[in-house]
Amino acid sequence: MMRPAAAAAILFAFSWIVPGCALYFHIGETEKKCFIEEIPDETMVIGKYRTQLWDKQANAFLPATPGLGMHVEIKDPDTKIILSRQYGSEGRFTFTSHTPGEHQICLHSNSTKMALFAGGKLRVHLDIQVGEHTNNYPEIAAKDKLTELQLRVRQLLDQVEQIQKEQNYQRYREERFRMTSESTNQRVLWWSIAQTLILIVTGIWQMKHLKSFFEAKKLV
Repeated sequence: MMRPAAAAAILFAFSWIVPGCALYFHIGETEKKCFIEEIPDETMVIGKYRTQLWDKQANAFLPATPGLGMHVEIKDPDTKIILSRQYGSEGRFTFTSHTPGEHQICLHSNSTKMALFAGGKLRVHLDIQVGEHTNNYPEIAAKDKLTELQLRVRQLLDQVEQIQKEQNYQRYREERFRMTSESTNQRVLWWSIAQTLILIVTGIWQMKHLKSFFEAKKLV
């Protein structure tokens, strides 16, 4: 059985892991914003957003009306659409990656249907959680009746699993980079050989041409 001191030390070692990505941005009436997220394979991603509309009278961003929605589109590294759906002014989207690599997350509003938004600004608060950070541990603890130590160990195991996925993804990237480098080196080698052959053939042709020219002029 793991001692509490040892468990605490291991948990402290993993405390540097960033829980996710939270930000906000502004978009115009017909503007689309896209974000790139590098995700290992078989990893769950949860995104939450809420919108605020600029109010000229209050001179501040206020919660958007329910009729103002957001369209979310997600593409995998092969540019295949894995999610395309219309949501409300606040929403939550979930997807699981099946291909490791850069996933594109795009959002744009249905502002063309809203006269209220015409010429205004929209602020979008976006929070993206990846991997074990998508788990609701208080809910898991209540459902499985886990003690605090058991819950921390469960979190640790989930973090280890996510780190393994990240390592596999880094190995995948390294292998692709190595294959690209080898392919580029191979092409450079063949191009150098082709250039050398062209120079040799050109030199031989010039020598024959000059020899024919001198013979025609009776200089040799």
